Order: sequence, then structure tokens, then C-alpha cells
Amino acid sequence: MTWFRALFRSTVGLKWLMGTSGLVLSGFVVVHMFGNLQIYLGPDAINAYAESLRKMPLLLWAARIVLLAAFLLHVLSAVRITQLNRAARPTPYELWSPQVTTYAARTMFMGGVILAGFIVYHLAHFTFGLTHPDHFKLHDAKGRHDVYAMVVLGFRQPLVSLSYLLAMVPLLLHLQHGVSSFFQTFGLNHPRYNRIIRALGPIVSLIVFLGNCSIPLAVLAGLIPYPVVGK
Repeated sequence: MTWFRALFRSTVGLKWLMGTSGLVLSGFVVVHMFGNLQIYLGPDAINAYAESLRKMPLLLWAARIVLLAAFLLHVLSAVRITQLNRAARPTPYELWSPQVTTYAARTMFMGGVILAGFIVYHLAHFTFGLTHPDHFKLHDAKGRHDVYAMVVLGFRQPLVSLSYLLAMVPLLLHLQHGVSSFFQTFGLNHPRYNRIIRALGPIVSLIVFLGNCSIPLAVLAGLIPYPVVGK
């Protein structure tokens, strides 16, 4: 554990932890989005997808543990880096006029705080069924947990959809900066590929943003039809 403690005492080590954990979380966000997009294929597709995950408890819980560890490391690293930066400059600038950093980079910490709160709500909504327990108890005609109905019934409520849409803005900014900066953190940037690396963050973040936002918007517009609720 000595090397692990050493990482938390070094800015470089903290950035390495933050980059690694961020890569894990970013990969999950992309995979999660593609899984959710199966709602466009209809109730049977997304309910079968959810059921297949439920039937692999070891894999599912292993993934949850890895994601939880990555999330905690990401948060702790961000907090520690912020503390070190503030300690290095206890007196703030009289006139702060950033010339190099982007808006996405400057809002990483606050955006992360908003995303942490959203994750808690998202888990309470779709994973634990705490916010809408009546939706969480629904089953389709095959006796499977009716994820399709749960999603549509949830997003038919404008305030719920609005909360998800607003949360996608800090996620967009977080991915936009984080994905591209990962290569710089690990020294993987190269003049020949820097243009591609700089474009990777905005491209990935935009795909995730549009994919995630499309679902509540499609529900509100009636493009994803109201489900026939099972038992």
C-alpha cells in the first residue's frame, strides 16, 4: 500500500489515478448509452437485454464493484488535486483571465459535483426503484422486469426528463475535456496525432450527449410509444 499512498501525495500520481478511473467510467458511460438505446428496438429487446444482465450476477456485481472503486478514486483524486492547487496559491488572482484552458476544463470540479448528485438520483430511479416504486415493480408478459415501461413512464413526466437533460450538459463537458486529456496525462500525445486526440473528446462527448438526450425527448414527443403494462 506504500506505493498507493505515494500516488495520493503526488500531483502526477493523482492525475494518473484520475485518468485511469476516468477512462473506466467513460467506457461504462458509452456502453451504458448503447445498451439504453435498445429501447428504440421495442420492449422485448431492452427487457431481454436487462434480463440477460440479471442472469449474470457475478459479472454484474464485479462490474459494479469496479465502477464504484473507479468512481471513488476519481472523486478523491479530484478533491485532492483541488486542495493541492489551492494550497499552492492561497491568495487568489486579482484579475483572473484564463488564456489557454477551455470552459470544459475550468468547470470539471463543479460539473463533477453535479454529476455525483445526478448519479445518486439515477440509481434511486432505475436501479433501486426508490423514486418511482410503482414503475419499478412492473413486469412484461414474459415475467421479466419491464425496463421499457419503467423508462417510458418515468420520462413521460416532464420534470424527470428535464433533470436528465440538464445533467447531460456537465457530462458533455466532463467527457469533452477528460477523454482528450487522458492521452496527455499518460504522455500518449504526439504531434502527428494531436489533432485527432483533441477531436476525440468532443466527438465522444457529443455522441453520448445526443444518444442519452434522445431517449427522454423521444418519449416526450411520443416517438417511443406508451407501453402496454404487464402484471
